Amino acid sequence: MSVIDIIANRRSYRGKYKPLPVPRDDLITIMKAGLDAPSGCNKQTTSLIAVDDKETLEKLRAVIDPPVGETAPARICVLTQRINAYRDRCFAVQDYSAAIENMLLAITELGYQSCWYEGHITDEDRIGFKMAQILNVPDDYELICFLPVGIAETEPVPPKKKAFEERAWFNSFRGKG
Repeated sequence: MSVIDIIANRRSYRGKYKPLPVPRDDLITIMKAGLDAPSGCNKQTTSLIAVDDKETLEKLRAVIDPPVGETAPARICVLTQRINAYRDRCFAVQDYSAAIENMLLAITELGYQSCWYEGHITDEDRIGFKMAQILNVPDDYELICFLPVGIAETEPVPPKKKAFEERAWFNSFRGKG
């Protein structure tokens, strides 16, 4: 499958996963894809923790309420550091967003499914902080997101998308030529 096909076919999967382990080599491939993403001023603010240990997965499941991605046999936790890069600007959000998208594409290429869970764990109940404590993450890092990884029990449903012409133009907003 070409990169363009992978982009067109990637879906956010929120269903159940088959109880099949994800080989470490695949997790390494996925994480390397994330770490190969561009980084503002090369500050490399994104770090990753893959979790495939059943006991640790269970500890993480216990703090994620309401539960999401709970049947995935692996999960990749995305960490960020808020480091100023250029003229007191921090590009951590852009850095981890690029890393996450690269990983989602690699996950699709390898035949797995996933979903970007960020808002669910970064709100007032501090689920990301609880997850970070379980994983021994130092205080100068923030656990910002996790990606469940596994083989889907069901096919993801493609979302309804607006027509290209409603969201993309040439030469000006709603351009005419």
